[in-house]
Amino acid sequence: MYALFKPVLFLFSPEKAHRITVALLDMAAAIPPVNWLMRRLFCVEKPALTRQLMGLTFPNPVGLAAGFDKDGKHIEGLACLGFGFIEVGTVTPVAQDGNPQPRLFRLPADRALINRMGFNNEGLEALAARLKALRAQKRLLSVLIGGNIGKNKITPNEEAENDYLRCFEVLFPWVDYFVVNVSSPNTPNLRALQEKEPLTRLLSLLQEQNRAKETPKPILLKIAPDLSEEQLNDVADIVQATGLEGVIATNTTIARAGLKTPENVLENIGAGGLSGAPLQARSTEVIRLLRSKLGAGFVIIGVGGIDSAESAREKMEAGADLVQVYSGLVYEGPGLVGKILRGV
Repeated sequence: MYALFKPVLFLFSPEKAHRITVALLDMAAAIPPVNWLMRRLFCVEKPALTRQLMGLTFPNPVGLAAGFDKDGKHIEGLACLGFGFIEVGTVTPVAQDGNPQPRLFRLPADRALINRMGFNNEGLEALAARLKALRAQKRLLSVLIGGNIGKNKITPNEEAENDYLRCFEVLFPWVDYFVVNVSSPNTPNLRALQEKEPLTRLLSLLQEQNRAKETPKPILLKIAPDLSEEQLNDVADIVQATGLEGVIATNTTIARAGLKTPENVLENIGAGGLSGAPLQARSTEVIRLLRSKLGAGFVIIGVGGIDSAESAREKMEAGADLVQVYSGLVYEGPGLVGKILRGV
C-alpha cells in the first residue's frame, strides 16, 4: 500500500510530507478499531524478540531514531507501527526554531536524506509535560522511551554542560534512558564537544548527577560516523572511564563521496547531515570497531542505512545489540519495522 502512497507524499516538500504522515498516523491511532488493526498489521510480538539490556526490557530490538518525533507528540501512533523503543528529541532547554527552511532534502537515487534541521524543538518543559501526561494516563503501553538531549544554539560550548544537565534533570522522571547528542553537524561547533577533554568532563558531570539519584538511568553517547579511528578509540576509553551504558553509532555524516545524486544538485542543497543507505557501510564499520574496543559489557545501538532485515542483521552481526531506523521509513514505509522483526 505504501508503494501507492509514496509517490503522492513525494510531491510535497519533505517537511510537509512528514507533517502529513504523522497527522494521519495520529488520527488513525486515536480510533480504537483502527488502532487495533494497525497493531495487528505492523506489530510482531514474540518472546524471542525481547531484549534485556541496561536493566530494561525491550519488547523487541528495533527502535525509532531521534529526530522523527522531536517533541514527543506522536508516540501513541508510532507505537502502533511495532517499535520496541522510541527516542524523542533532540530536545534543548529553550525552544528554538532551528535553521531556515528548506532544511530537509530527499536524494531518491541514493535512498538518502540530507538535513540541517538545527535542533528545532518546542523546548524541554513542553516535552516533559507531554511525557508526564502520557505516563499518568498509562498510554505508553510497553514501548520504552529514550530522551535525546542537546544544547541550544546560542549556548557557547564552554557552558554546554549546563544545558545537558538541565535536560537530564527535567526529563529524568519521564524517560527510560538518555542519549547525549554531541554529534549533530547542524549546530555550530557542537561536534567539538566530542573531543576527549570536553566530552570526558560532560559525561562525568552527567554521571555524577545520575548516580545521585535513588535509581540511576542508562546514559548512552551518540557519535558521528566521521570520527577517525584514533577518535573512536578515545570514545571507547571515555565510555569505559565514565561508566556509560554504551554508544549509539552513528549520527548523520558530512561526507558526500560515492553518491549517485548529481554534484550540482548536492551543491544546491548545501550543508547538512546525510542519512540513509549511503551511511550503511560506514556506520557498520564504526560498530564493529567499537565492539572490538568495548567488549561485551557495553550496549551498542546501531543506526545508519537500515532499510531491510538484511541491513539490520548486518548491524547486529557487527556487534549492535539494538537498531534504530529513520530514513528507511521514508523509502520503505510503516511496514519496515515488521519486516525487520520477522527477518531477525
